[in-house]
Amino acid sequence: MLGALVGDIVGSRFEWHNHRDKDFRLFTEQNRFTDDSVLTIAIGKAILECRGNYEKLGERTVNAMLALGRKYPERGYGGKFRTWLSSDNPQPYNSCGNGAGMRVSPCAWAATSEEEAKVLAKKVTEVTHNHPEGIKGAEAITMATYFALHGRDKEFIGAYVKQHYYPDMNFTIDEIRPNYNFDATCQGSIPQAIEAFLEGQDFEDTIRTAISLGGDSDTIGAMAGAIAQAYYGIPEKMKEKALAYLEEDLREIVAAWLKIYPERPR
Repeated sequence: MLGALVGDIVGSRFEWHNHRDKDFRLFTEQNRFTDDSVLTIAIGKAILECRGNYEKLGERTVNAMLALGRKYPERGYGGKFRTWLSSDNPQPYNSCGNGAGMRVSPCAWAATSEEEAKVLAKKVTEVTHNHPEGIKGAEAITMATYFALHGRDKEFIGAYVKQHYYPDMNFTIDEIRPNYNFDATCQGSIPQAIEAFLEGQDFEDTIRTAISLGGDSDTIGAMAGAIAQAYYGIPEKMKEKALAYLEEDLREIVAAWLKIYPERPR
């Protein structure tokens, strides 16, 4: 969860003002938490409420996203999600947007097996993003994070993603950066976020690499950061600075999450 929050907050000021270079200040007065953080925390909240029994995870996910999304309405939600958020009876809307990938990382921490990781990812995603590309994108981020968390190396993670999700992921960030444009679909941003992780030298470098690509900077940062946290951990100062941007109720959910799912030494 925390890696996604850091990536979101650091990337927030660059979403519409891309900075295609790795040299920038991480935290300024212009940074803020966006929908990526709100909904990642909502997924964490839903998982905590399940207490290990995920039969009603979809229902709890809807309730948590409605509660936190409505409390923090001006955080950059996409148009279809805003409609979903305001509905009296919210239903899936066949989206392949990268909202599926930005919020899903808590599933990797809660899962006790590869199969359960996939099940949890599908349950929290299909309540909105039930397009096959949406489900696939959420599963790709979840599995990359799960494998990073459980000691797999980057060679394994990259090969797994190519074999099971994105076989055309044959590029480097430097190669695509000059012509990469804003793309909020799973298929147009999740492979790029995973590649940023694969190229990153540590947690901070991963965040800088992801944001330097441009495009949907906060979401690419959130997705790359989620995997990088599981692989590297997060420097304490970065963690403290990012959490300071959150409102108290959101920090309380994060604190409750960390009591159950503390960072594990790799």
